[in-house]
Amino acid sequence: MPLVPSYIKKLNSYKPGKPISEVERELGLKEVIKLASNENPLGPSPKAKKAIQDCLIDIHRYPDASGHALREKLAKMFNIKISNVVLGSGSEGIMSTIMRTFLLNDDEIISSSNSFIGFKVLANASGRKIHWVPMKDHRYDLLRLVDHINDYTKIIYIANPDNPMGTYVTKEEFDAFYKHVPERVLIILDEAYFEYANHSEDYPDSMTYRYDNVITLRSFSKAYGLGGVRIGYGFAHSDLISNLMKVKVPFEPSSLAQAAAFSALDDKDFLSKSLLLNRDGFEFLTKQFQKLKVKYIDSVTNFITTRWDSTEQAILITQRLLEHGIIVRHLASFGWPNYVRISIGLKEENQKLINCMNKIL
Repeated sequence: MPLVPSYIKKLNSYKPGKPISEVERELGLKEVIKLASNENPLGPSPKAKKAIQDCLIDIHRYPDASGHALREKLAKMFNIKISNVVLGSGSEGIMSTIMRTFLLNDDEIISSSNSFIGFKVLANASGRKIHWVPMKDHRYDLLRLVDHINDYTKIIYIANPDNPMGTYVTKEEFDAFYKHVPERVLIILDEAYFEYANHSEDYPDSMTYRYDNVITLRSFSKAYGLGGVRIGYGFAHSDLISNLMKVKVPFEPSSLAQAAAFSALDDKDFLSKSLLLNRDGFEFLTKQFQKLKVKYIDSVTNFITTRWDSTEQAILITQRLLEHGIIVRHLASFGWPNYVRISIGLKEENQKLINCMNKIL
């Protein structure tokens, strides 16, 4: 019997975008802009940073394993019970717990191919049969997902909005889709970019549905700027949450992460400032892309995915921008070899990007 299962040997690990320090070291640059990982360019909330500093005095203590204070705060915010809330190390941490908790030997998974690569890695690592359904016009094709539901289906994963396309499933589309999903099938709605997408009138905020077989996942890594401390949260029926709480890693998330997230929720001014900066940046970049005749996918997130005529052109624009000290994300690993994802940055960062693209093109 092999030591490592075949499905693990075949697995490609998740490869994040290059960190700033690595690019500075490799290219000898002193000023590097990272527009590759959809991070909040303003950084974290000042209240979150202060909470981390205040928490350092007790860093030798284990965190509250239940995350009671933060779960209670989230429950009050969304008018639910604390028994409907779970925490994890980012939304991916909760996804991993969902896999370990609910998948049996013959269970199957359905999702869209070339969507969030973090889920793809976790799904493939489960060793279960997965139906990867092609996207249609850069969007989830929910009708095709329905076609793959069978007696073995256990989990359907939908990133809404999607990463890396920035598109979303509408209320009408989700309502039509849900009618075909058996109650025994769990739907994971990954809403990591919820704060950016929620202004769209036809965006289906899953918290307005409260279906017993829907698990909502959200993150503090994007709009709240806490990617470095790794914390996310999930909402679901109390029966689902109680079982997730049994299986989740003990003492996850860390005390620093819990304290930062708790205080970040109080800083509504910072969140508003972040969302306004993103809207202004989106309008500026899309207008400039149109002038440059750069094709792009319309987005409701904090990034814009550009489409190039060939893989070679996408690689070239990525490399040339890197030489100018700007990190963007070539999407070959996501299954989109002629696409490049660009995060929306600060005003001066967006301007530098456009100046460099003008020179390159």
